[in-house]
Amino acid sequence: MSSRGSSSHRSRRVSPAAAVTARTKTRIGKYEMGKTLGEGSFAKVKYAKNLETGDSVAIKVLQKDQVLRHKMVEQIKREISTMKLIKHPNVVQLHEVMASKTKIYIVLEFVNGGELFDKIVHHGRLREDEARRYFHQLINAVDYCHSRGVYHRDLKPENLLLDSYGTLKVSDFGLSAFSPQLKGDGLLHTACGTPNYVAPEVLNDKGYDGTTADIWSCGVILFVLMAGYLPFEESNLSVLYEKIFRAEFTFPSWLSSDAKKLIKCILDPNPETRITIPEILKNEWFKKGYKPPSFEHEEDVSLEDVNAVFNDAADFLVTEKKEKPVSMNAFELISRSQSFNLENLFEKQAGLVKRETCFTSQRPANEIMSKIEEAAKPLGFNVHKHNYKIKLQGDKTGRKGHLSVATEVFEVAPSLHMVELRKTKGDTLEFHKFYKSFSSGLQDIVWTSKAITEESR
Repeated sequence: MSSRGSSSHRSRRVSPAAAVTARTKTRIGKYEMGKTLGEGSFAKVKYAKNLETGDSVAIKVLQKDQVLRHKMVEQIKREISTMKLIKHPNVVQLHEVMASKTKIYIVLEFVNGGELFDKIVHHGRLREDEARRYFHQLINAVDYCHSRGVYHRDLKPENLLLDSYGTLKVSDFGLSAFSPQLKGDGLLHTACGTPNYVAPEVLNDKGYDGTTADIWSCGVILFVLMAGYLPFEESNLSVLYEKIFRAEFTFPSWLSSDAKKLIKCILDPNPETRITIPEILKNEWFKKGYKPPSFEHEEDVSLEDVNAVFNDAADFLVTEKKEKPVSMNAFELISRSQSFNLENLFEKQAGLVKRETCFTSQRPANEIMSKIEEAAKPLGFNVHKHNYKIKLQGDKTGRKGHLSVATEVFEVAPSLHMVELRKTKGDTLEFHKFYKSFSSGLQDIVWTSKAITEESR
C-alpha cells in the first residue's frame, strides 16, 4: 500500500526504542524479543534478552511454511547442525534451537562490533600487523571447523563479525557442508559462495576438497585486509572466472615480501599444490605474534533437537506470549539505550553507516517524507509509503538481489524528528554507496548542532 503522510497523522513519538514501549512485547520461552537486526529472504534476525541471565542474544526467526514451500528443510538442518558442532571462540555460537507451531528460532551469540567488512569500508586497508592478527583468528576458526569435518564455503569479510573486544567471529554457515555430505569420491560437488572469493576448482564441475577451497577464500580475505580491494574483480563474470582460474592478480606496492609470498602460496590455482593450514601455521610471516587458541573442546554434541524442531515434537515447542511493557520516560530511554543516545542524536555521523543509521531534522515530518522520496527516486528506487514508514525498493539487481531500505520518521520533540534507515535486503557495500548518494540529497533537512557546525569549520 502506498500513501503520503498527511497533517491528520502525527509522526511517531520519541524514538525507535521508545516506540517499542508503546507496543506489546513478545516473549519466546525465556527470551524477550527486541528490534530487528537484519532481514533475509527467508529469515529475520532479532535482538533478544535472556530474562533468566540478562544476556543479550540474536535470534534467527524462520517461518516454517516458507522453509517447507522453498524446500529448504535440509539446508536449515545443515546450518543448525553445523553450528552445533562448532564450539570455538572465533565462531559465532549457537546456544539453542526452539520451535513453535509456525516458526523456528535459532538462538545465537549476539556479536555487537559489526562486520570486519565495515572496518575496511570506513578506514581503508589495515596495517599489516592488524591484518595478521585477524588472519590468525580466521585460520584458527577454519582449522577447527575442518577438524570437525565442517567446510564453510562462503568465507568473506561480510561473514566475519567483531565483538566489542575486537575478537573475530566467523558467521553465516548457511552454505556450509560437513563430512556426511561428501560423495563417494570424498569431494563436494555443489558450486556455491561469492564469486570473488571462490576457489577455481569450485567453479569447475569436477568436485572439490572443502578444505583447500576454504583456504583459498582465506587468502582472498587476507589480500583484501591488507590491500583494501579485491584481487579478482570484474563486472563480466566470464572474465572474472578466467582471472581466478589463472590466479591473475597484482600486489600493491606496500605489501611486505613475506606477506606476498604467503598470499601467493594460498592463491595457488592448483589445489594439489596449494599451501595447507599446517604449513600456514609454520610460515614465518604468520608466526609473528601468533597465539594458539585456548578453549574447552566439546566431544559429544547431540543433534536430536535439530530434528525435533522440524517434527513438531511437543517437548521442543514454545509459545509466543504477548506482554504489556513497563512504561519508560524519554530520559530513562536515552540513558539506557546504547543505539539511541545523545551521541547519535547530536554528533555528525561522518558516513559511519553500517546496516542501519539515523539522522535528526527540525523540519516537519511531511517535508522529511517528501524529501526522502525526492532523494530516492533519481537513484532508481521505488517508494512505498504508509503513515510515517517508507520502504525504498531498488530496481536494479545487485550482488545479493535488489537493495531494499526501510525508513521511519519518529518525533523526539514537537520541533525535532529522528529518521531511521535500515538495510533490509541486498548487499552491505551497495547500501554504503546508496547512502552516500542519498544523504547528499537530504543535506538541507538534516539538523546539525551549532557546536558541531563550528567544530567542522
